[in-house]
Amino acid sequence: MSVNRKKKVLLIKLSSLGDVIFNVPLANALKDAGYEVTWLVSEKGIEIVKDNPCVDRVILAPMKEWKKRGMCLTSFLEYIDIIKQLRDEKFDIAIDSQMMFKSLYFMAFCGAKRRIISKEGRELSLLGGNEWIDNISYKPDSPIVMNYLRYANHLGIEIAPEDIKVTLPKRTELQIQKVDDLLCGLDSSKKTVVISPATTWGNKHWNKDNWRGVVDYLEDKVNLIFTGGPNDNELISYISQDRGLNLAGQTNILELAEVFSRASLVISPDSGSAHLAWAARNPKVIAIFTCTPKEVLGPLGNYDKYVSLGGRGLSCQPCFKRKCLLKDKFEACTFSPSVQEVIDTINRLIFA
Repeated sequence: MSVNRKKKVLLIKLSSLGDVIFNVPLANALKDAGYEVTWLVSEKGIEIVKDNPCVDRVILAPMKEWKKRGMCLTSFLEYIDIIKQLRDEKFDIAIDSQMMFKSLYFMAFCGAKRRIISKEGRELSLLGGNEWIDNISYKPDSPIVMNYLRYANHLGIEIAPEDIKVTLPKRTELQIQKVDDLLCGLDSSKKTVVISPATTWGNKHWNKDNWRGVVDYLEDKVNLIFTGGPNDNELISYISQDRGLNLAGQTNILELAEVFSRASLVISPDSGSAHLAWAARNPKVIAIFTCTPKEVLGPLGNYDKYVSLGGRGLSCQPCFKRKCLLKDKFEACTFSPSVQEVIDTINRLIFA
């Protein structure tokens, strides 16, 4: 083997969008330390990883498509082909930060000499490793980005919170032009605030009348933009009363990142949108938490730019449940923080 050959590392993080974003600093740390980085990712994170400067190669595992098809020969052959691609790379190291059953066989059969996984791996995923490190989330309030960076720490790479490197793929000229066209009607004399109110967990949603109170306050002060998927239009219509610019369903992930990068502020619950806004680096971000821990999942960085609200105050918080299990205080966490607390934070971040 040539002494000049870079060591090859495989990073296995398949989903979701937020978790893929949380792993970008790890990939950057590995690459900046001299490793050649390959990332195995599913459809949920492919737009974040493909052409991202944090990686040298991307391999797509079409988990969503396989689930849609069910068990069939085509999916099995595709699976075997991916395993062959992994083995052909002759990785020195593989890191399983997915730590679930879906990553087990990729990890076990990738052919890497060192297959590293945290001892907190679930669903038998530990069986895919041959090198086990202590739990990466070793404290209940430890930021998730720093947790994933403990894989780099294990390899002798130390990254301080202020030195983490977050990157996204460069937007194409067509993507930039599309966003130019979408935003052409904005008032250039006003700041722009993006509200991304929806998330895939019902229990993560902030109360929709609270959202309406914030919109009422901001209506004449800023350019208001609402973003989300095609299924979020009913929610957006309710909280916006059809004020502002509704882009729900009109952008892909990187176009949405471009929209965020042009905003003064993005407000969102704990969601892929909040984490994408953080990764876009330019806007200030208010992330609203209900059933999940803000200390772990909130945008990491300066409090003058990134603020996490809510997520504490009830004995059940954070419960990490998709649906509220309480009968006497059903979804009580979704009413916090108060409208005034969010307004005060908006004023501090962009109007002070």
